[in-house]
Amino acid sequence: MVEISLLTESDRASWEVLARGHHAHFEAEVGDDSYEQAWQRVLEGVQARGIAAWVDGKMVGIAHYVFHASVWRAGGRCYLADLYVDPEVRRRGVATAMIKWVAWDAEAHGFPRLYWNTLEDAPARALYDKVADFHQGLIHYSYRRDRI
Repeated sequence: MVEISLLTESDRASWEVLARGHHAHFEAEVGDDSYEQAWQRVLEGVQARGIAAWVDGKMVGIAHYVFHASVWRAGGRCYLADLYVDPEVRRRGVATAMIKWVAWDAEAHGFPRLYWNTLEDAPARALYDKVADFHQGLIHYSYRRDRI
């Protein structure tokens, strides 16, 4: 059975193992200072929130998300920034449980619309296609100051 909870101070070591696994999976380099800053943000629960998934007393998944306003709709939106599950327990409902928990938390705080991005060839799309709507044709851009 999967248990979900907000991250607490005592979760730091287990969280960092999974956070580093997440970045290694995407071949992203993140410095130690960034881990510390992210950890402080999710603990504060103001700029970002963080949850952990537990199976048999072991942290096996993490998710980070942020609430933000919506221009066109009442109530805001929730952006699921990171979702990572230990490869050893994938396909056991952990990611589904975390998505449902984030959606519940977001709605409880007045942010009823949940969305996220993923890579086009991500294996996780099999799950995402079951639990969410895919918007064909949307393209994600990320502004880079050094280009102009």
